[in-house]
Amino acid sequence: MINVEEREEVRRAYYVEKKSQRRIASELQMARKTVRKAIAEAGPAAYTVRTPRPAPRLGAFKARIDELLAESERMPRKQRYTGHKLFELLCQEGYQGAEASVRAYIGKRKREQRHPALYLPLEFDPGIDAQADWGEAQVMMAGEQVTVQLFCIRLCYSRRLFMMAFAAQSQEAFFLGHVHGFRFFGGVPQRISYDNLKAAVLEVLKGHNRREQQAFVGLRSHYLFESRFCTPGQGHEKGSIEHAVGYGRRNFLVPLPEVDSYAELNALLLVRCEADDARQVEGQPQTIGAAWLQECPLLRPLPAQAYRCCVSRQVTLTPYSQVEFATNRYSVPADRAQRHLLLRAYPFHVEILDQEELLASHPRCYAKNQDIFDPLHYLPLVAQRPGAFEHARPLRQWRSRWPPSYERLLAALRSDAPEGQSVREFVRILSLHRRYPAALIEAAIEEALACGCIRADGVELCLHQLLETEQMPPPLDLAALPGLTHLATGHPLPDLHCYDRLLAGSEA
Repeated sequence: MINVEEREEVRRAYYVEKKSQRRIASELQMARKTVRKAIAEAGPAAYTVRTPRPAPRLGAFKARIDELLAESERMPRKQRYTGHKLFELLCQEGYQGAEASVRAYIGKRKREQRHPALYLPLEFDPGIDAQADWGEAQVMMAGEQVTVQLFCIRLCYSRRLFMMAFAAQSQEAFFLGHVHGFRFFGGVPQRISYDNLKAAVLEVLKGHNRREQQAFVGLRSHYLFESRFCTPGQGHEKGSIEHAVGYGRRNFLVPLPEVDSYAELNALLLVRCEADDARQVEGQPQTIGAAWLQECPLLRPLPAQAYRCCVSRQVTLTPYSQVEFATNRYSVPADRAQRHLLLRAYPFHVEILDQEELLASHPRCYAKNQDIFDPLHYLPLVAQRPGAFEHARPLRQWRSRWPPSYERLLAALRSDAPEGQSVREFVRILSLHRRYPAALIEAAIEEALACGCIRADGVELCLHQLLETEQMPPPLDLAALPGLTHLATGHPLPDLHCYDRLLAGSEA
């Protein structure tokens, strides 16, 4: 095959220079057939689909391949027949041809059965519809690459997007995403579309009917929105949020953000969601933010109180002053614990209550079979059993990270009093953490060590002195009060003896 320039050269030599085909072929080192073709055709030949080469050995097996392809469609998506596997099966049944012929036939059959995906263009009214879904992303958190779960909800009219990260796709996380999303939108849409999420759907019924989770019904009742669920396997029914999840992942989390906590990550996501208001979606007449300003007044108002996004469990106290939830064990104050307690698990923390009284709060742990201690919970037990101080696991964990001044204070106490008495005195000092900030206690201990008042009363005295210093108002800046500057300029003080003379005169 010759190119356009070579074709022009042949045609110019024949029609303009009047050279023979033989001479042209000789001069240009071309076959005479090629020369004749270039002369006959003004332009390059149109692209034509080549007729597939016959595969005579495959003919008898085509029906079998069709049968296996139909069987494959009924198998799990990730466990269907590959082209190579079909080739192996055919060989076992007597096929002696090439694997390429099998693969070519499979490709042809799939192309014949493939229909182009066509969708209706949709239009939404303001304040009516929203869509919600989950996604995944990678972030650097506390120096490690971790997978986070992204709750996404998007208003269909304005296309305003809210995204929030969680450790797991739990029901309580699903609910909290709604609460923060509604707050971000400034109101509640009338209807939200979902996949058949376990957090919301208990059972898929005929059509779009679903038996919903009771807790999800409670969320809907609180915010008064309707729910709509997609047909299983028809993700295009909520294509807006499917696209938005991918958009947020590519634009809000690339490059991988480096954060220390979920709180920091979600603060970052909120800033980027707000910045996205300036974007103008292709084909739309205005920015997302401008459209949202039109939509916001048409959303349903937020209720006076936010929905409580937690799961509640009745729990039983263990002999180690802990309660168990999701295989993990959380500590409870040893001097306040009752046998039967209430646990509330939120996405990021766990609360333990006696009736309505909060006894303990811990960061939620998503690992398995972990002990989550607050060492302050065990101080009453250590005071009762000072001999267990060195081996008490909650205190050993705390001891590995507390300031060096604590060890110096403990050593000073032990040199000044018997073991049991010194440990109890040290426990009294540690108990100050229930009422005062750790930094202030550390400063008070340093001050107590410096002045030799190492007992609990002495440390607390130093602590109160530090508090008074912090709370003392700053010196009055008379320069800022011109009317009072005479008080600091050496003027004589008023003579108050005149008042004494007046009093003496009145007595007389």
